[in-house]
Amino acid sequence: MRTKTKYFLISLVVLMQVSCNEYLDLQPPGGLVRDEFWKTKEDVESVVMSAYESFASLDRMLFVFGEVRADLVEGDFNQPWNEQLLMENNIYPDNSICSWADFYRVINYCNEVIKNAPVVREIDNTFTDFQMYSLMSEAYYLRSLSYFYLVRLYRDIPLVLEPSETDDTDFYIEKSTEDEVLNQIVADLETNRTYAPSGGFPTIAENKGRASKAAYDALLADIELWRFNYEKVLTHINTIEQNIEIVMMPSARWFEMFYPGNSLESIFEFQFDGNRSQNNGTYGLTQRNSNQYNPSQKALEMFAFEFASELVRGEDVSIKKYGDDDFIIWKYVGMAPDGQTTRSGAEQFSANWIVYRLADVMLMKAEALSQLERYNESLFIINEVRERANVPPVSLANTRVAFEDAILNERALELAYEGKRWFDLLRMGRRNNFARKDKLIEVIVSNVPSTQKRILAAKLTNPSGWYLPIYDTEIERNRNLVQNPYYDF
Repeated sequence: MRTKTKYFLISLVVLMQVSCNEYLDLQPPGGLVRDEFWKTKEDVESVVMSAYESFASLDRMLFVFGEVRADLVEGDFNQPWNEQLLMENNIYPDNSICSWADFYRVINYCNEVIKNAPVVREIDNTFTDFQMYSLMSEAYYLRSLSYFYLVRLYRDIPLVLEPSETDDTDFYIEKSTEDEVLNQIVADLETNRTYAPSGGFPTIAENKGRASKAAYDALLADIELWRFNYEKVLTHINTIEQNIEIVMMPSARWFEMFYPGNSLESIFEFQFDGNRSQNNGTYGLTQRNSNQYNPSQKALEMFAFEFASELVRGEDVSIKKYGDDDFIIWKYVGMAPDGQTTRSGAEQFSANWIVYRLADVMLMKAEALSQLERYNESLFIINEVRERANVPPVSLANTRVAFEDAILNERALELAYEGKRWFDLLRMGRRNNFARKDKLIEVIVSNVPSTQKRILAAKLTNPSGWYLPIYDTEIERNRNLVQNPYYDF
């Protein structure tokens, strides 16, 4: 019965896709079986698009994982209970937020493409080598990005490189170490970058929403920064700088990065179009009446200190003030930099999720330069970003710690609520054999009730507690998985 159901779903999907050939209009296929589905280049492209769509649907979780354990947001009375527990670092393996299933769904789509695209190439004479390798490069990119998130969230994870296409697939895979996973994805990215698109798609959504060579370089730089390989960071970012089509937006146009999106500064972003029912999750998180997430007091203090009485970045609003104690995050709600015009209708659900933009990678470069003690070059980049924001330059002592703190602060101001803050802090806490872990612990405990601060701070002296536990359902399903040691009660 299960096999017949699969065949029915495949037939239905194929019929649905016959007249569907526009980017992001392709719907996720279900129950893929090689002999029945993998026949044409359109089949391959549809699964690649499914991987994009599936990853994009995680935008709410990318916000939550990147922000709530840090210090720029606070929960309101509608904050989901499992996310509140994450914010308080009161996490146990039965918390559904610890499920990694959605990331592995993306990975499985990518594995299907990587395995079956060469098979289709043998069948479909219209499917060129160039098209095949280009689509496979996008699959390698999305798989690598998924694994990079998983490593930063869990550390050691199962490294799955084959698709689960049949009932006899081995689902009982042991965890690989963080280094093994990172080595694998760096090798994949370096091998397949040459096949990645360089642009030239018919729409701006495709040029900014598909895994280009610049997106490859940004991800490689991010991975190498995580691994503290600073010279490699510079190599990858220097390549991005040579792309004359990617430039930082002037301050007067800064908000165009968020509305309408796909700006000149963008390198890679997940696309949403409410008119096509491709809805984001960030509007519902941050709009005024959702009462889920607000700017934290720390964020208000940072922005107020930087910009005096106006909570702005350049001439554009990052945080909107309605009253003395009423603030909202504006990036995903606003339709203009006036702090008043909110998105309406389908536009409410059309804010893209920016994965990489130029200011982000330039601050990565500044961080790498400062760790190499090339302070003058690093300071030039920091002040270049600040000048774009219409704020005064800074002067810094020539020490790694001084630059690390300044760059963390600048990234917090520039990239607030873009899912970067927690991973930036975690990178700082890991650097130089956890030399500054006390600073990270201070940030984590800032989001918990005062009665819990001392106990939690003591627990988090063990860096294993900075990562998530494996969801108990996964432990039950896979007898070869071992719970992360901090949560092995």
